[in-house]
Amino acid sequence: MSETCPCGTGEPYRLCCRPYHTGDAVAPTPVALMRSRYTAYVMNDVPYLLASWHPDCRADQWRESLAESAAHTRWLGLRILDEAPGSHPDEGFVEFAARFSEGDDPRPHLLHERSRFLRINERWYYRDGTHLQSGRNDACPCGSGKKYKKCCGQ
Repeated sequence: MSETCPCGTGEPYRLCCRPYHTGDAVAPTPVALMRSRYTAYVMNDVPYLLASWHPDCRADQWRESLAESAAHTRWLGLRILDEAPGSHPDEGFVEFAARFSEGDDPRPHLLHERSRFLRINERWYYRDGTHLQSGRNDACPCGSGKKYKKCCGQ
């Protein structure tokens, strides 16, 4: 039995995000890149994360902080909430909710973001994102079915 990919597709890792991580394939869509980046965070694959940032971001400057953060973060799940095209064919957006815990604190936290992706020479890159905040009485974006204030908003 093969290991299920952490990105949430239910597919085996070797058939899902691994080909992107090894460089055998490039993510064909912003959603595929988002999923592969989440999996890279789970697996502490800092080189892949750096390579998947848009070149204008000069992401190499974050190498040490990414590695340090990865050592203290446990990723608990990814939920893709929306995907949308941008203002031109080489731009796309993905809204997601990712749950995680940090250090010795077992409480789950939530990263809710609308990420922007840009394509250069048929390859998608993460460019930037806007952190989104849920209202206390909104449904929690993690998918629990609870109100945000009773779930990740505690």
